[in-house]
Amino acid sequence: MPFEEFLLPLQAKGREWHGFCCLLDRNFKYTFIMTERDINIEETENLADEQAEVESVNQADENIVADAEDSESEETEAKEEADADAEATDEVASLKSQVADLHDKYLRSVAEFDNYRKRTLKERAELILNGGEKVLTAILPVVDDMERAIENGEKTEDPQVLREGMELIYNKLMKVMEAQGVSRIETEDADFDTDVHEAVAMVPGMGDDKKGKVIDCLQKGYKLNDKVIRHAKVAVGQ
Repeated sequence: MPFEEFLLPLQAKGREWHGFCCLLDRNFKYTFIMTERDINIEETENLADEQAEVESVNQADENIVADAEDSESEETEAKEEADADAEATDEVASLKSQVADLHDKYLRSVAEFDNYRKRTLKERAELILNGGEKVLTAILPVVDDMERAIENGEKTEDPQVLREGMELIYNKLMKVMEAQGVSRIETEDADFDTDVHEAVAMVPGMGDDKKGKVIDCLQKGYKLNDKVIRHAKVAVGQ
């Protein structure tokens, strides 16, 4: 029942009751208004507290998330640093292994080169001492033929036989020299060449066709392969 309907019967009984009802009505309304105001203030405070609590919870959540992100970031950085250190360690180990291999190869190369140098010096010394061994071995049969010719020359007085024997020995010697790379320098009707000829005489009055030509060979010259080992001594026309 509303409060106004409750007061209507009391007001109808008289002035005193009417005044009492008015006073009661004012006090009730004031109390009601004050109560409602208190309730609104309390609700506002409760709402503010709830909002503050929510904000506090949200801030706590944000702090937790931030801490988790920082922790994750630190773990990631630590892992990256560990990986970088491991990679650097592996690289250093690889470089040390390469240096050791190169050092071993260097020592081996130095030892091989030293052995090669010693062997070369020994071979060169042997070549200097015994370089003519091959040539001398090839000439020894010619020496044997010369000794036999001398022995047989005492047994005959025919000069033709001696001449033929000498020619055979000479031809054999020339073949031995050719086998060793020795060749004779040609001088017959050759133009004078300072590379292979040595002029020991000039012959005037030989005509224009003989000018600068080899007229006579006084001593034959020879080459060893392509190298002149003795120039031919010649007379040259003027």
